[in-house]
Amino acid sequence: MSKQLTRVATVLTLLAFLVVASCSKQNSSPANSNIDYWTCTMHPSVHSKDPGKCPICSMDLVPVMKKGGTEAKVSASSSKPEGTRDMQGGEVAKGGGEMKGMPGMPGMKEGADTKAPQTSEFVVPVERQQQIGVRWAKVERKPLTHTIRSVGMIVPDRSRNWQFVSRVDGYVQKLNVTSPGQVVDKDAPLLSIYSPDLLTSEREFVELLRMRDEAKSKDARETPQRLIESAKRRLQLWNVTSEQIAELEKTRKASDTLTLLSPFRGVVQSVPVEQGKSVKMGDMLVEVADLGLVWVWAEFYENELSMLQTGQKIAVTAKSYPGQNFDGTISLINPFIDEIKRTAKVRIDIPNADFKLRPGMYVNAELAMDMGEALTVPVSAIMPTGERNVVFIDKGEGKLEPRIVQLGAKYGDIYEVQSGLQEGERVVASANFLIDAESKVQGALRDFGEGDKATGRPGE
Repeated sequence: MSKQLTRVATVLTLLAFLVVASCSKQNSSPANSNIDYWTCTMHPSVHSKDPGKCPICSMDLVPVMKKGGTEAKVSASSSKPEGTRDMQGGEVAKGGGEMKGMPGMPGMKEGADTKAPQTSEFVVPVERQQQIGVRWAKVERKPLTHTIRSVGMIVPDRSRNWQFVSRVDGYVQKLNVTSPGQVVDKDAPLLSIYSPDLLTSEREFVELLRMRDEAKSKDARETPQRLIESAKRRLQLWNVTSEQIAELEKTRKASDTLTLLSPFRGVVQSVPVEQGKSVKMGDMLVEVADLGLVWVWAEFYENELSMLQTGQKIAVTAKSYPGQNFDGTISLINPFIDEIKRTAKVRIDIPNADFKLRPGMYVNAELAMDMGEALTVPVSAIMPTGERNVVFIDKGEGKLEPRIVQLGAKYGDIYEVQSGLQEGERVVASANFLIDAESKVQGALRDFGEGDKATGRPGE
């Protein structure tokens, strides 16, 4: 019995010795005290105290060094001996200073000046760039064209709209036009009015002509001539045309009907009278509009008015005629701004000989302006950070450099570049946010984050 107890005690002693030896072996390689936490290059929001896999994308976590020690974020193999070379060929310094083999990379000295934002290169392997779908674009000098657009409605030209109003009492004897929309030519008869007053005036005019012709002397003809001119003016006020007066003077036959003629080729807008109906002085008889020239009232925002001038040519399109442009001219810019919509009305004159554009039709107005030539970059290449605009420059062999640029106006899908880039440089045109995540992990935009903390705002 004592022998069995002795054997059991021996086994337990050996097990305890093995456990103690294993723990001492694990503790023999202390963790790097400079590591602050572990994070994911694709998801910087992930923080872990121990190495492992990202819970979102299952990528290997990489260490982030403490601010007091090394601000740059390094790869999982950061436990290399001092003085050895890293994967990119750069030598890791022993203490402070800068990282050799990484031109432009801020050093690791404490107390460095971080007032001005400093950027530096970082490395994203070409294979990794292909995985996240990086595309490139060149910084090019291109002609700039600014286009402003608006919508409007076709209305008739007010100066070419004619309303015939009865200037004598009478009756509508004959209607030559019966419905709105009817096209009439110039001097085409519209309607005839029977008026006894008109007959009396024409007889007086004929009698004065006879008296002037029978006068023997020059002095005897002066008085009838003055009365003839007065009778002509009275007939003209009654909508009798000069041609009709000349015909009356030639035939010397007075008529009891007045025929109204169209003053131009146009379209009948309304016919409020009926045949045989009595009319009084001031009654509207017929309305005719000349659609050979139409107006478009378009609305433009107040920040676009400085680009508009009277006399400018502008293209007008209508859905009724796809692919066809109508040439318009800006003739009036209303100086009054709508207080609610912040727009001003602009009148555009459009020739319309074929009457294709009809009143009430909606059209689109488009004005393209040549803004010269400038250095440009695609809109997709810009990553706005709030106060700054950042692009990533290709330095070759997987090296990228974040750079702050000053932008001008936006023209379609490109930006005008005022400073920060040179013609021919290659910039990242897609997957910018993934590249930004890589740069943050590697510390390339470290000073941007520190600047945000200094102002009390969260980092990007």
